[in-house]
Amino acid sequence: MSDTPGSLHPQRPPRQSRTGLTATGARKAASKSNRTRAREFALQGLYQSLVGRNAVDEIDPFTRDLAGFNKADAVHFDALLHGCVAQAKELDALITPMLDRPMSEISPVEHAIMWIGAYEMKHCLDVPWRVVLNECIELAKEFGGTDGHKYVNGVLNGIAPQLRATEIDAERNKKPAA
Repeated sequence: MSDTPGSLHPQRPPRQSRTGLTATGARKAASKSNRTRAREFALQGLYQSLVGRNAVDEIDPFTRDLAGFNKADAVHFDALLHGCVAQAKELDALITPMLDRPMSEISPVEHAIMWIGAYEMKHCLDVPWRVVLNECIELAKEFGGTDGHKYVNGVLNGIAPQLRATEIDAERNKKPAA
């Protein structure tokens, strides 16, 4: 029997919006690109590297076995996971001058996200710098601390001019459409 007259399914939850966002503002899984998914899996792997000190050769197969990996861009995942671990010192050297505290006080999630951003800005020139920045902010919103996305934004915005100067200058010099 139903609770209200004419109601066929009184126990049904309210309909989800179809905007591609969950109630918390995160993108729904179905609306995520394969590169976004690759970044998410790379973040999980980099977290294991930073916190668990696991070897990348152990992290890689473990991460590939996680549910949903088949929808990720495996080539981009490889580049991010292996590239960030291999270039950790160089990436930290780019990031550290932008920090307002020692790296040891940075959350491992935000640290890994900043690695992803710095690596993509340096090596993935097919991805516009604003896309890198926005994707990293979204990762921080979804997986980081309360205001971690603001910190990630500030740091990556700080290193962008040295890694993508030509692209940023071209963007600044664009004349507004008449």
